[in-house]
Amino acid sequence: MTHILVVEDEPSLRQLLTNNLTFEGYAVTAVDDGGAALSAHKSHRADLIVLDLMLPTMDGYQVLQQLRERQDSVPVLMLTARGAEVDRIQGLSLGADDYLVKPFSVLELLARIKAILRRTRPLDRPLVLKSGPYRFDLPALEVARDGKTLVLTPREFRLVEILITHPGRTHSRQELLNLAWEADARPTPRTVDVHIANLRKKLGEDEGRPWIATVGGEGYRWTAPVEPEA
Repeated sequence: MTHILVVEDEPSLRQLLTNNLTFEGYAVTAVDDGGAALSAHKSHRADLIVLDLMLPTMDGYQVLQQLRERQDSVPVLMLTARGAEVDRIQGLSLGADDYLVKPFSVLELLARIKAILRRTRPLDRPLVLKSGPYRFDLPALEVARDGKTLVLTPREFRLVEILITHPGRTHSRQELLNLAWEADARPTPRTVDVHIANLRKKLGEDEGRPWIATVGGEGYRWTAPVEPEA
């Protein structure tokens, strides 16, 4: 299982990242400062590090510099509230693989992580899934039905990705909110209902049965078997 080390001192963002990455099937270790990050990586090597720039005791630049001085080529995705070009250049020149400025979309973060891992190692999860008449290309964020591409928004794709990667499991509205929306967003359970309704219209039905079922007012689940594309 791919192991990701999250280094972030803001508790709510650290938890958000941990929840989403765990749900994506990654093994996650989360720490809140640079020194702890180096220790955690030494004791249990990460396949990728999500590294905040502004950290107590040792900042992200120092962590990255120490890793590269040790000839450690672990991929690093840096997070920072700084958007100045000089900061991006400094991080990349020290050996960061990518750079994401706060506030950022969780969807973009996940896409960038997948892109880095595709370049550095094969993913543990299948990249393309099939279910009934549908083909889901996860890296490309594309869905096709009977060979015809469906136009989904990034949020709709994130919702359907959550459902198809855990077929038969009921996801509560709150769980979907936590996994498909950013920490600083203010959606409500009704927001999930509206997005699911739109998603159902785009996916279509077969013999009046929706592929996304409502389960006893608790949440939603994908009703059909899902398998990797041969």
